[in-house]
Amino acid sequence: MFFDGQKRLPALANFNMIKQFLKTDIVYCILVDFQLAELAEIISDLKSHGRKVLVHADMIKGLSADEYGAIYLIQNCHVDGIISIKPKVISIAKKRKVIAMQRIFLKDSISLKRSLEVVENALPDCLEILPAVSGPLIKTIKEKVNCEVFCGGLISSEKQIQDCLDSGASGITVSDPTLWINKSHLN
Repeated sequence: MFFDGQKRLPALANFNMIKQFLKTDIVYCILVDFQLAELAEIISDLKSHGRKVLVHADMIKGLSADEYGAIYLIQNCHVDGIISIKPKVISIAKKRKVIAMQRIFLKDSISLKRSLEVVENALPDCLEILPAVSGPLIKTIKEKVNCEVFCGGLISSEKQIQDCLDSGASGITVSDPTLWINKSHLN
């Protein structure tokens, strides 16, 4: 299991969120919305505090969200993992032995079918489903993919988090600090 049992992965989008994160005992985080020029220093600082860092390659300003951007993140920034919607980025992450989390967006049964086909070919370590869903759909997805499934996007309550976990999700990704600060003892 990835993330050492941590079920809430905070998505950090600014320096205040990083400061809040460093006051917790949470180990893994996701960086989004930062500029490429800031990234190496941020990651180095987080790692100096014993944290593990995933970067959402598609959401870094100035980074080419392709296989070359992934190589840059791995070689120059020493990330622990990469999140992307792009199968080539996932493939590079797996080859370079960092956590490869593929993000998919579900809006209807056609997008579900196509996304699952992409995931079956890319073979990510983890799958992130947006928007967060619960119920039988998670079970259906888990039966089709051989990886951990995380829910993210539009999570706004503890009940929603619990519903995702109770439905079989391995965890959630969440940007709202009220849903991850002082919650590391939960789930």
